Amino acid sequence: MPYRAPANEIRFVLDHVVGFDRVAATDRFAEATPETVEAILTEAGRMCTDVLAPLNRVGDQQHSRLENGVVRTPDGFKEGFQAIAEGGWIGMSGPEEHGGMGLPIALTMAVNEMIGSACLSLQLNPLMTQGQIEALEAHASKELQDLYIPKLISGEWTGTMNLTEPQAGSDVGALKSKAEPNGDGTYAITGQKIYISWGDHDMAENICHLVLARLPDGVEGTKGISLFMVPKYLPTEDGGIGVANTLKVVSLEEKLGLHASPTAVMQYDGATGWLVGEPHKGMAAMFTMMNNARLGVGVQGLSMAEAAMQHAMAYAMDRVQGRTERKGGSIMEHADVRRMALDMKARTFAARALCMDTAVALDLGRANGDADMLARGAFLTPIAKAYGTDTGIAVAGEGIQVHGGMGFVEETGAAQYLRDVRVTAIYEGTNGIQAMDLVGRKLMDGGAAAFAVLDEILGLDPALDAAAAELRTLTEWMVAQAPQDRFAGAVPYLQAFARVLGTAYHLRAASADAARAPLARFAAARMLPEALAEMAKARLGSEDLYAMSAEEIAA
Repeated sequence: MPYRAPANEIRFVLDHVVGFDRVAATDRFAEATPETVEAILTEAGRMCTDVLAPLNRVGDQQHSRLENGVVRTPDGFKEGFQAIAEGGWIGMSGPEEHGGMGLPIALTMAVNEMIGSACLSLQLNPLMTQGQIEALEAHASKELQDLYIPKLISGEWTGTMNLTEPQAGSDVGALKSKAEPNGDGTYAITGQKIYISWGDHDMAENICHLVLARLPDGVEGTKGISLFMVPKYLPTEDGGIGVANTLKVVSLEEKLGLHASPTAVMQYDGATGWLVGEPHKGMAAMFTMMNNARLGVGVQGLSMAEAAMQHAMAYAMDRVQGRTERKGGSIMEHADVRRMALDMKARTFAARALCMDTAVALDLGRANGDADMLARGAFLTPIAKAYGTDTGIAVAGEGIQVHGGMGFVEETGAAQYLRDVRVTAIYEGTNGIQAMDLVGRKLMDGGAAAFAVLDEILGLDPALDAAAAELRTLTEWMVAQAPQDRFAGAVPYLQAFARVLGTAYHLRAASADAARAPLARFAAARMLPEALAEMAKARLGSEDLYAMSAEEIAA
C-alpha cells in the first residue's frame, strides 16, 4: 500500500492540540504563518509520497554495502537525498546567516515525520546532520561554523555523531579514543568508534564526523572528554574538498532492520580534527546534538507507527475473511480487528501530539528566552523519545497481527516496519535511560516542571483530573526516594505520564472537532486505566528486583 503523507492530520495537531499559533506569534518565528505552514506540509508531503516512499522497499532489499572501502547506497537513494537537500528540508531550523530557513523545530519535526514514514533508513541521514548543525551553532568557533554549517545545510556535506566504542556503550566516560595536539591548532585523533549511523556513503561529497576523544591532560570519566570535528576529506582554504583524512570504515553492521542505513565501525588513525567548544567540555557540546536527536528519534517511532498503521488499515479494508454483520464486508467489520485498528490510531495520534508539544515548548523557549518553556521541553523530551518509539514498535507489531499470516511473510512489507523501528528504542539513549533521566535529572527541580505540565491539563475531564492528581502525588513520592528506588519505577512512571498526556491530547482534539469524540472516548477508556496501573508499579521501589541474586535470575 503506498504511503500517503498525513499533512492535514499534522496541521490539525499543530493548530488545535499543541498551540503552534503561540510560536508563530513570536518575533523570531513570525514567518511561520498559516500559509507558510500549509505550503511546507504540502510540498514536503508530496515529495515524501511521490519520491521517497518508493525507495523504502528497495533499500530494505538491496542494503547499503561496503565495496573497496566505499559505502554504496541502494538504487535511487542519491536522488532521494538530493530531493531532500534541494527542497531545503535539512536546514529548515538552521541559522539563516548560513543558508538555513530559521523556522521552528516543530515544523522540522513535522517534515521529518513524513520523511521517516516514507523511508526511515534515508531519513536518519538528515536527522544526524540537523543535530550536528545545532551542536556547531551552539559550541563551535566562528571559523568552523562559517565553513561547515552552510555545507551541511545545503546537503553538500553530511554529519555524524561518534560516541560509542566497543568497551564504552552507555558508559561514554570509559572511551579510549585520544586526541594529540599537532601544534598548529589541529589535533591527531586516534581510536575506534562503533554504531556510526551513515558513517560513510556516496550521496554527498564529504562526511563530517563529530568525535569524542580525550586530550592528554583529560581526566578519566566524562569530565575529561573533548569534542572534535573530523571530516572524511580535509577542506581546502576556499571550502572545497582536499586530501583524504586518515580515517576509514572498517566494516558495516548486519542489522535486524534499517538495511539501507549504513551503520559503520570507524577507525581513526591520527586523523586531523578541530576542537569544537572548550577542552574537556565535549559531553556538554555532544549533548546538544543528542537532545536534538532524542526528540527526532521519538518522531522516528511516530513515523513508523503512521506508516505501519496506513499499511494495516489498507489491508484490513480490502481483506474479506470470515462472517461479518455486513455481507461481503472486510475484516474491519470484526470486533477484534476494530480494536486493533482503533488502538493503532489512538496511540499514533497521542505520540504525534506529544512530539509536537515537546517541539513547541522548545520553540517557545528559544524564541522568548523563556526558562519555564525550556524546562518544559527538556522534561517532555525523554517522554516523547520513549513513548514515540514504544508506540512505533507496538503499532508495527499490531500491524503484522492485522495482516494475520501474511504479516509474517516479507512479501507484504508489514514486517519491515517492525524491523526498522525496533532500534529506535535503543539508540540515542535506550528508553530505560530516558526514564532514568526523567526521574533523575528532570526531577532535580523538585518536580516543578512536572507539576506545571500537569496543571495545564486540568479541567478537561474529571477522570483525567483524578489521574493527574494521582500522578502529582507519585511525582512527590519519586522526588523523596533514593536513586535506586526511583530508577526501579522510572519506566512505569514515564509510561504513566505519557498516557495521561495522551488522554489530554485526545480530549483537546475532541473539543475542537466533534467527529474526533469517539476516538477520544476510546483512548481515554484505555489509556487512563493503563496509567493508573503503571503508577502502581512505579511505587513498588527496588526491593523485589533484588530479592533474588543475579545468578538465581539467570539460572
